[in-house]
Amino acid sequence: MSKDGVHLNRRRFLKTAAQAGACFAAPYFVPSSALGRDGAVAPSERIVLGGIGIGNRGRYVLSCFLEESDVQFVGVCDVRADRRKSVKEMADAKYGNKDCATYIDMREILARDDIDAMLIATGPNWHATAATLAAHAGKDVYCEKPCSKNISQSLLLAETFRRTGRVFQAGTQRRSLPNFAYAVELARNGRLGPLETLHAHPGGLGTKMSGWEAPDPEPPRETVDWDMYLGPAAWRPYNRKLMNAFHFEKGGGLVGGGCLEWGSHCVDICQWANNTDDTAAVEYEPVGDQLHARYANGVKLVMRNDGWLPLGSCPVRFEGKTGWVETGDNAEFEASTPKLLARRGKKIPGYPADFHVRDFLDCVKTRALTRANAEVACWSHIVCHAANIALYLDRKVMFDPKKCEFIGDDEANRLRSEALRAPWRL
Repeated sequence: MSKDGVHLNRRRFLKTAAQAGACFAAPYFVPSSALGRDGAVAPSERIVLGGIGIGNRGRYVLSCFLEESDVQFVGVCDVRADRRKSVKEMADAKYGNKDCATYIDMREILARDDIDAMLIATGPNWHATAATLAAHAGKDVYCEKPCSKNISQSLLLAETFRRTGRVFQAGTQRRSLPNFAYAVELARNGRLGPLETLHAHPGGLGTKMSGWEAPDPEPPRETVDWDMYLGPAAWRPYNRKLMNAFHFEKGGGLVGGGCLEWGSHCVDICQWANNTDDTAAVEYEPVGDQLHARYANGVKLVMRNDGWLPLGSCPVRFEGKTGWVETGDNAEFEASTPKLLARRGKKIPGYPADFHVRDFLDCVKTRALTRANAEVACWSHIVCHAANIALYLDRKVMFDPKKCEFIGDDEANRLRSEALRAPWRL
């Protein structure tokens, strides 16, 4: 593109070349990497990636992106100076240059028209808002979980990506791992008999609040932009512990972590097994130290922390009329009969994200739906949010997935959304 913003057509290019013929008198060598030879990917075929909020988890996911030859990471936005510096060094070392740009305000990196996709790994208070802003800016999005703070955000996230046509991948990478996919296959193809009960590990069933800690001296904005860190979350004074709190605004602050931590992984896999990626359970009830839910098709969902076989973190269990299967992050299985596991395939333990990242990149190129697209993420998160509301109210609630509201329950319906702090609006 020329300086005046007009694309050069072929005739104009040839005329310009003729006028500057002397420039072509000597041999001109183009690196093979620029042409896509020797195994390299030509620049025109690369996906240009930026990142927002790249902390510990984000660095791991970014490392998976950097291993892909068709990705070029060009900029990082973070409210913390130490993380901006660390990620820039990581990217510059990968490419052998100093080109990775840094930003404090995400609106600046989203304004770059050369960026195709964004990796969003901020705190959960930002996920839905940042993903929506990115979609409106024309970016495809890989967003860490939990992807929304409440039911209303879940619905808006799905609607935004449906309307803009952007590609979305939730960071629920177990959708791309063979052992979970195989267990789901057993549940969906009738090998367990008619499905009766799904079990998910929620990673916590409390109603922990994000809190309001005693104020610490607030650092300069260049060091930590506390106001931007809070973003749409309710204001509170700066505190170092909140800056690193794992549960900060996870699930809206109202019900903290609850079912949303491992739940956004494990409930998601149960949704997949039950063939209910486009709906939610209709009944939620705290039962002792568990949360029981029921789908319209009669299948029961049990969220529990205890009683699991030693198969690693993030376990799920599917029970049918004639058999059951259980698996977790060590990629091993237990089943009601060994013949169920005869075709289980390759073992890949440790919940790596590289397969999930590759699925996202392939879909960016083809414009296909990812495995954990915005619609899938919407409904698995709604199940978790509804479960959290039942926990918070400490009673049964009934939910209508078609209207996306609780039935005859004004108290529960008020918890479907929350106000966002100005100027952040969705």
